[in-house]
Amino acid sequence: MVFPVELNKLDEHHLGIQWNDGHRSTYPVRKLRLECRCASCVDEWTREKLLKEENVPVDIRPVRIDSVGRYALAFKWSDGHDAGIYTFDQLRSLCECTECRKA
Repeated sequence: MVFPVELNKLDEHHLGIQWNDGHRSTYPVRKLRLECRCASCVDEWTREKLLKEENVPVDIRPVRIDSVGRYALAFKWSDGHDAGIYTFDQLRSLCECTECRKA
């Protein structure tokens, strides 16, 4: 199982994660906010996205990041949202690097 060993704020718009397997991922923080899978952002029955892109500020940022057990991270966002849990598998699947896009 892959898990983060280090998190870094790279700039106002990007978060870096160093994984235990040596891989390094860079995430646009707005994309992470848009990928929230909580019941407020995604319909629990239909899986339809309820969170609209136009409702997420372009300057969104995480104000706090907490570990959830040994499987996920929880973000508190500058828009006040804090219900989403991002599993390590979900975060890794969101990596946009060339290596991960090929897999």
